Amino acid sequence: QVQLVESGGGLVQAGGSLRLACAGSGSILSIGTMRWFRQAPEKQRELVAFITTTGSTNYANSVKGRFTISRDNAKKTVYLEMNSLKPEDTAVYYCNVVLRAAGLGYDDYWGQGTQVTISS
Repeated sequence: QVQLVESGGGLVQAGGSLRLACAGSGSILSIGTMRWFRQAPEKQRELVAFITTTGSTNYANSVKGRFTISRDNAKKTVYLEMNSLKPEDTAVYYCNVVLRAAGLGYDDYWGQGTQVTISS
């Protein structure tokens, strides 16, 4: 059984930094694109950043220059380094990974979410 476990969320003041991690476990054979989403209260879930298998990255305009996504394939982990945090970054952050598990084809998997709260 495949699991994605997120860590690193918390409460920080505006201008501060956090580093989120999402680690995969279980019978993972191959990992494709890895993404971070976030969902603020009463708002739709939005794509924050993604990183492809070749290391290409893309960011939402609202986080460009402040957030950095990276991956460690050996550790089956994707990271989101968040700097210069703003109150509007407050949300539950979810990782989303396209991967192939043993006996299955490629599919989308989601982490359980981690709360990020930025105080002004």
